[in-house]
Amino acid sequence: MGGFFGVVSRRDCVKDLFFGTDYHSHLGTRRGGMTVYDGKDFDRSIHNIENTPFRTKFDKDVREMKGYMGIGCISDYEPQPLLVRSHHGTYAITTVSKINNKDELLKTVFENGHSHFLEMSGGDINATELVAAMINQKQNLIEGIRYVLDAVDGSLTLMLMTPKGIYAGRDKFGRTPVLVGKNEDGFCISFEDFAYQKLGYQNYKQLEPGEIDVITDSDVKVLSQANGKLKVCTFLWVYYGYPSSSYEGINVEQMRYRCGACLAKRDKGDVHPDIVAGVPDSGTAHAIGYSNESGIPFSQPFIKYTPTWSRSFMPTDQSMRNMVAKMKLIPVLDLIKDKSLLLIDDSIVRGTQLRETTEFLYQNGAKEVHIRPACPPLIYGCKYVNFSRSNSDMELITRRVIARLEGTEDVSDEVLKEYVDPDSAKYEAMVEEIRKELNFTSLRYNRLDDMLESVGLDTEKLCTYCWNGEE
Repeated sequence: MGGFFGVVSRRDCVKDLFFGTDYHSHLGTRRGGMTVYDGKDFDRSIHNIENTPFRTKFDKDVREMKGYMGIGCISDYEPQPLLVRSHHGTYAITTVSKINNKDELLKTVFENGHSHFLEMSGGDINATELVAAMINQKQNLIEGIRYVLDAVDGSLTLMLMTPKGIYAGRDKFGRTPVLVGKNEDGFCISFEDFAYQKLGYQNYKQLEPGEIDVITDSDVKVLSQANGKLKVCTFLWVYYGYPSSSYEGINVEQMRYRCGACLAKRDKGDVHPDIVAGVPDSGTAHAIGYSNESGIPFSQPFIKYTPTWSRSFMPTDQSMRNMVAKMKLIPVLDLIKDKSLLLIDDSIVRGTQLRETTEFLYQNGAKEVHIRPACPPLIYGCKYVNFSRSNSDMELITRRVIARLEGTEDVSDEVLKEYVDPDSAKYEAMVEEIRKELNFTSLRYNRLDDMLESVGLDTEKLCTYCWNGEE
């Protein structure tokens, strides 16, 4: 996914920018970047953070950079922030985006006179560069930002820094958040609210879907009113979000407790495990909620060892991700041997990692391994926030099983809807096939209605596409 942090201050802002950006490291995978402005010049630094934490790579930069205004990012894919010189003047820009209509937008940009884009190592173009090119098609920055927010199919949230201030624009469906904090010296802009609280900022406001603001050290002005319909990503609570994060005023950790409790209520009397455990880190709070509701003791039968890889999706190579997922879990043998375990993970995507975890538990003496994913089966690949790096829906274990059951990969949306319904025979057949393939003692997914109730937000404001295919 990725995340960003920005500061506009009456004093040097580099340390705030450094720590605020670093607090988004749980969201990012490949690149980290910071750009500052000191009143005369822009200074930028970008580093590869695939094998080294953000703070280590930028330790030297933070001692050398100076500026009263800056933007930083943890990027899921492309190098950024970018420095752009155009008829708008020089500006720095960073985005959190997933652009599905990139080819269409490229064609439009070329037809309007843009000459070229630099290719990245994989042959793709930098999505943030495309966004900047679209902004430059218009006569002023406000019009340009509004134009690109409206044009992108997928999601786009951005920050753009000029010598006059930082422009922030939230995705037109609010798929990802933008928050503003305030202290006595100015303001910050952040994806995560907890990222600025330790730096002495207080909550000031949240941008609404499609809203564009400009932030200076003395003011936050709305330049374009919210014009979108909120459809915030539900996976922010289930998986991506740090425990101390809150989105739309709803805390991640509390949501996960409620989610686990819902799983326990559905399980009453059906299984009798000795302990409840969560797959670290995001599964842990769900498991605590299950334990609190069921009265079954919570335990940690394995410990996550991750001085470098905080999440197994971080390496770009799938085989390396699988290896990291395997290596980071260290068993506590006395809590596994001869035990019946109920294990909660945030989700099942391909199934590879959870199957290996289950085998690892059996090899270390577990009698039973009951699996309870904290969300419903993923039936559709995410179109909005790069939840997984799947190139095809057929990488999802659900779709492979459905293809086997239906005898074809070409399954109609009408048939897929039957597999979405937790009360249907097709759903039960799919879950049983997944259970057998992954060698679980039992498997029960969270229901969509229970999960959404756990969030506590109006369900019309939550994106549920990956579970039910609804826009």
